[in-house]
Amino acid sequence: MIDRDAMARGHEVFDPIAERLCALPGVDIGRMFGTEGLRIREKVFAFVVHNGSLVVKLPEKRIGEIVDEGIAGPMIMRGRPLREWAEVPLDAGADRWRGLIDEARAFVDEITP
Repeated sequence: MIDRDAMARGHEVFDPIAERLCALPGVDIGRMFGTEGLRIREKVFAFVVHNGSLVVKLPEKRIGEIVDEGIAGPMIMRGRPLREWAEVPLDAGADRWRGLIDEARAFVDEITP
């Protein structure tokens, strides 16, 4: 179910970060899981989901670390966790979102030809 108010709050944090990153070479906005997200060379690395949370793509080990620290949960799709995706709640804060989005960009940049 889409929570438009939560999604709008998530975009209040996400959009300024996205604007900054879209100034970098190869970074733009594209579609992913029914929403728009940040991409590098057409590979999505961060987006806001329908409940206002941030979803980021990071190495599986890093996902485990931030889940263990209580910063995020694994992204669940069709009842199973996706191994390189984490869902970070809005209350984690803008600075945490900024840092994780930057990490996700660097990770996907490294693994994308």
